[in-house]
Amino acid sequence: MGLRRLREVLESGQFATTVEYNPPKGTNVSSILDNAKALLGKVHGVNVTDNTAAILRAGSMSVCRLLYEMGHDPVMQMTCRDRNRLAIQSDLMSAHILGIRNMLCLTGDYPTVGDHKDAKPVYDLDSIGIMQVIHSLNQGKDLTGHKLNGLTDLYIGAAVTPEQDPRGPMLAKFEAKVNAGTKFFQTQAFYDVEKFKSFMKAVRKFPVKVLAGILVLRSAKMAEFMNANIPGVDVPQDIIDELKAAGDEKALDVGVQIAVRTINAVRAHCDGVHIMAIKAVDRLPEIIQKAELA
Repeated sequence: MGLRRLREVLESGQFATTVEYNPPKGTNVSSILDNAKALLGKVHGVNVTDNTAAILRAGSMSVCRLLYEMGHDPVMQMTCRDRNRLAIQSDLMSAHILGIRNMLCLTGDYPTVGDHKDAKPVYDLDSIGIMQVIHSLNQGKDLTGHKLNGLTDLYIGAAVTPEQDPRGPMLAKFEAKVNAGTKFFQTQAFYDVEKFKSFMKAVRKFPVKVLAGILVLRSAKMAEFMNANIPGVDVPQDIIDELKAAGDEKALDVGVQIAVRTINAVRAHCDGVHIMAIKAVDRLPEIIQKAELA
């Protein structure tokens, strides 16, 4: 069986499974590649972050290429924080040349939250600006209208925070991203299934695919940290209590159970799941198997 692209899976109306990797802080990618090997044929897309939380790591593009060579369909993340429009267009063309077709367009966290607090933020374009660039490159022209020698064929993805309150601004931004050419959305982590269902009802009128963001909780402390520091993410107290009751040894096992439970609860309401198992990627095969995704 040849590589089935994420785009084909979504456009044919099948339920898609994607996972996420952070590149290493350094050059040793062996653990990512070992992990990804075990997921071949079990996932439809592998997402690689771009200096997420403004913390320096190896680039998304290089890891995406290695995953592509292995037989995965990579999703490259691109933020506007670190690049001006020249670099953005250059990287998009480079990604296409390397066989990378899926592009998740993000604004990017401000450098002051990361580990290089003196870095100058660029923000020449925002995430919608990247989408407009991709639209242009896919048509064979750069941002200034110059003709390209060989166009790109990139599939546009975006992020959304489903539990954001109030909902109005989030839905307006969602619509703006759809109008800018977004074909699929990955949601931020959420833990309230009812709120997610109501978000899905509100966005179902748009001709786009939505992947539910499933973030695996490793401990009650992690859940509390997210509540305190990550806007738009709200881990309910009963889930925090469930993790606490499990104790330190068993908390991750419970986190895995919660992830599987959430996947099963939302499966009928969205187009796929995007599983983020930060520092617990070795549990991805188990989650996929228990949720009967593969």
